[in-house]
Amino acid sequence: MTAAADRDYFRRYHPRPLEIIDTSLREGQQTSLLHDHYKYYFTTQDKEEIVRALILYGVKFIELFAPNVSKREAEDIQAIRATRDDLIVQKGYTFLLAHVRCHPKDVEAAIQAGFDGLNLYMGTSPQAQAFNHGKTIDEIIQIARPLLEDLRRNHPNLILRFSGEDAFRTPLDMLFRVYDPLVEYVDRLGMPDTVGVATPPVVAQRVQALRERYPKTPLEIHFHDDRGLSLVNALEAVLNGAQYVNTTLLGIGERSGITSMTALLFNLVAEQQYDYLEGYNLRSSYPINVTMADKLKTLVPSKEPVSLTNRTHTAGVHQGAVLHDAAAYEAHPLDLFGVSEQDILLGPLSGWNVVHYFLREINYFDVDEETARQVTARFKESTSELNGKISAAELLLRIAREEFHLQPRVQTPESAPKIVQRMDRTSRRIHRRRYEL
Repeated sequence: MTAAADRDYFRRYHPRPLEIIDTSLREGQQTSLLHDHYKYYFTTQDKEEIVRALILYGVKFIELFAPNVSKREAEDIQAIRATRDDLIVQKGYTFLLAHVRCHPKDVEAAIQAGFDGLNLYMGTSPQAQAFNHGKTIDEIIQIARPLLEDLRRNHPNLILRFSGEDAFRTPLDMLFRVYDPLVEYVDRLGMPDTVGVATPPVVAQRVQALRERYPKTPLEIHFHDDRGLSLVNALEAVLNGAQYVNTTLLGIGERSGITSMTALLFNLVAEQQYDYLEGYNLRSSYPINVTMADKLKTLVPSKEPVSLTNRTHTAGVHQGAVLHDAAAYEAHPLDLFGVSEQDILLGPLSGWNVVHYFLREINYFDVDEETARQVTARFKESTSELNGKISAAELLLRIAREEFHLQPRVQTPESAPKIVQRMDRTSRRIHRRRYEL
């Protein structure tokens, strides 16, 4: 098999001010949420649908497991590549990156599988040296440098990144000792907060220090949410010069997860940092979150900014005000991120996952995946009926009840407090900015 390393797509690509490296299919598969439903991993079809959604959203870099992790991962790479290739004419080339140890077996397997790049890593913190691989800083360099030198010589078009795992517990001078002899061979240097200890002031100081020491080498960051700071840390890193950010859909990942892709972009809009939004289809943000939530058999988390929760009001005073003008209690234009009925059902990511989520999680129907596929097919056949007299939600619910005889699995008590969930478009005027709507 011809390796993607022999191509020069990346050398001809001009990176945007912010490049998302989505790792939903690597870091995201380490979430315990998959175990909650005895699923344990994403199916091949799950992966194809997630990759397609990410590419349509505008993501250009997708990280996957090294193929020697398991037979399943090795086989799924072919399906993922086929999905990517089907969208090249429509969306351009998307780079598939393998997350690999500094180990010849990992590296060779990834090259043979045709990956576009390798995300190499090795622990550099005192804790990693003592309790992980047991190597000293000098030994780390002796392992990583010959490997990177050989890769650069024999595969000049392969995208290479090196990360000192647990970088934020690695003293800065120690990190420089590792990176100094390696920087000439890589396209990016990574700075992962592997155990979630970083704070915004430390992030700003470290990003600035690495940008000053390695001004010609882009920086990639990866923040875990153990302290609830992954989002604000990522925002701080971007505003201080980090060009590449690891994210997942809904922020899923090991332990408490990492930075949510849509939450990061949402906050960049809130900060009026529009230059960082180039090429991202923001209106697909909520649909893509719904797609992931459906695969996890859960709701879009309440802590996710791009969610229906941010348009849900229970207090009477709030309800009365937002019915007059949403701006009273909604400070952000969530319709720009697809939190509207039209985008959920009829947006560019319309499909059975979205319909399944809408019926099961929002309207409480007892519906399985196969039935959801059938309802979706019938719904798409009937969209010509959407002439302004009936909404997409009303049409879908009518089909579910009358043609498929679906019923809610729970009945809401008459005494339950009223909830206002706004999925309509806001009445206030929204000015177009320099990002995709």
